[in-house]
Amino acid sequence: MKRIWLITGVSSGFGFEMTKQLLEKGDTVIGTVRKKEKVKELIEKYPNNFDCKILDVTDLEAVKKTVKNGFCEHGRIDVVVSNAGYGLFGCVEELNDDQINHIIATNLVGSIGLFKAAVPFMRKQGGGRLIQMSSYGGQVAYAANSMYHATKFGIEGFCEALAQEVEQFNIGVTIVEPGGARTEFRYASAKVANLMPEYEKCHGFLNMLDASKGLAPGDPAKMATRIIESVDKTPAPLRMVLGSQALSATIQRLSERIADYETQKDLAASTDIIS
Repeated sequence: MKRIWLITGVSSGFGFEMTKQLLEKGDTVIGTVRKKEKVKELIEKYPNNFDCKILDVTDLEAVKKTVKNGFCEHGRIDVVVSNAGYGLFGCVEELNDDQINHIIATNLVGSIGLFKAAVPFMRKQGGGRLIQMSSYGGQVAYAANSMYHATKFGIEGFCEALAQEVEQFNIGVTIVEPGGARTEFRYASAKVANLMPEYEKCHGFLNMLDASKGLAPGDPAKMATRIIESVDKTPAPLRMVLGSQALSATIQRLSERIADYETQKDLAASTDIIS
């Protein structure tokens, strides 16, 4: 079955890998980038099924226009993938207001705006699939990564509620939680705050961002394949964890959280009104 996809941020990482695989198998991809030069080869190789659009997802009016034009020009869109985003490293005191506002606008508000624009069209066409690229950092938090976690924890809550709202219209929602992968997210696009010596013990992430210190275990091509395959699953999986380390860390953190909640039964009950 040939599908039409709208994917944001296709110039690198998972967006690029997904787009390449989809085009190779004959699907149509409406792919957004900020600079077309980065996908010049794909534009030239797939002139008939790669519709490259310029988009900055922080521009919500442009997001609405891109989504509307995509549905109108192609007749339908089967899958919308919210992939555009980046990592911001640094402790809270090290971050400036512009850095905080921009990552929220990109990773959280931009993703919400994309799905908000797509849902009415999918509802009217009788269904579709929404895929949100998150991270196991949407469940597990580490020091010096607070704003990235804020956006991913936030978008996961949004998507979990959205899934319940749109299920009645045959629209599935999937949250993808990859672990570390060998993409530009880690080795090129990640942004680092103005670091302070007072927080040096929290700066272990610098080793993670340095490819010479060892590469991440995740294969972005394999991860992209698993994401594409998920569209054939009914019902849509709400969450997909990609990477054994990511799954292990997530289970450990969730187990710790549950154990902590279990200790609070008496405290929670002590605030109930007893009639």
